[in-house]
Amino acid sequence: MTLDSLILAVIYLICAYALFWLGKLVFDLLHREFHVREELLDNDNVALALALVGYYFGLVLTIGGVLNGPSHGLLEDVVDIILYGPLGIILLNISTVVSDKLILFQFDNKKEIIQDHNAGTGITEAGVYTATGLVLFGSLSGETGTIWTALAFWGLGQLGLILTGLVYEWITPYSIHTEIERDNVAVGVSFAGALIGMGNILRFAASDEFFSWQSNLMEFGTYALVGLVFLPLIRLATDKILLPGTSISAKLVEQDHPHIGVACIEMFSYIGASFLITWCV
Repeated sequence: MTLDSLILAVIYLICAYALFWLGKLVFDLLHREFHVREELLDNDNVALALALVGYYFGLVLTIGGVLNGPSHGLLEDVVDIILYGPLGIILLNISTVVSDKLILFQFDNKKEIIQDHNAGTGITEAGVYTATGLVLFGSLSGETGTIWTALAFWGLGQLGLILTGLVYEWITPYSIHTEIERDNVAVGVSFAGALIGMGNILRFAASDEFFSWQSNLMEFGTYALVGLVFLPLIRLATDKILLPGTSISAKLVEQDHPHIGVACIEMFSYIGASFLITWCV
């Protein structure tokens, strides 16, 4: 590494940290009804910690999408960072509204996290943030895209996550809303894995070079459909291959002891399969 490239790397790292600070500031401003520091240090609110870690990870992925790709010169790169960085932060925070109103829509997410310390809701919100960060990574990293393509593929990505929630509700013999509202962390972990897995597939679909609206939208829709079709198959394969002789659904909703360990295995199956799908399709 030459001295010039090292200086450039430091400049980009400073820009990345500036965007991260801005993203944290936006989160704090949008959630002024509670104090993050007080909730974490005084109230030991694990639910908020999980949601916040998901937000921070989604923020890092969003920043990565802004920084990813070949350099076009320091000045042009900094202009892109100033333009696309705040845009990505705004879109990431809008995903909270999507989560509250269209994914976990049968109860108040903020109440569950802040008042009830519901870790199942917290990990699900973390899944939404992470999945959205993955979508934004793909939407913002294309070399030939514009603000309009970034907005379009982010919006389509949110639609994909909403559909994932509906399909997941359909393929499970229990209600994810009922289970998560009763503080079932295991169901939240499993559901978060499904959202992140779909987010990773949509990241891959959105990151391709932009040729035309018709071809890119067709490709994006195809990948989204593949993800939705494979969700039930992945769940079945987890039962049969990773945990043979075990009903995952029964373990996740046991009244006295929902199995978080089993949920972690299922989360891995969704995320791991999403990488295999993007490598093979």
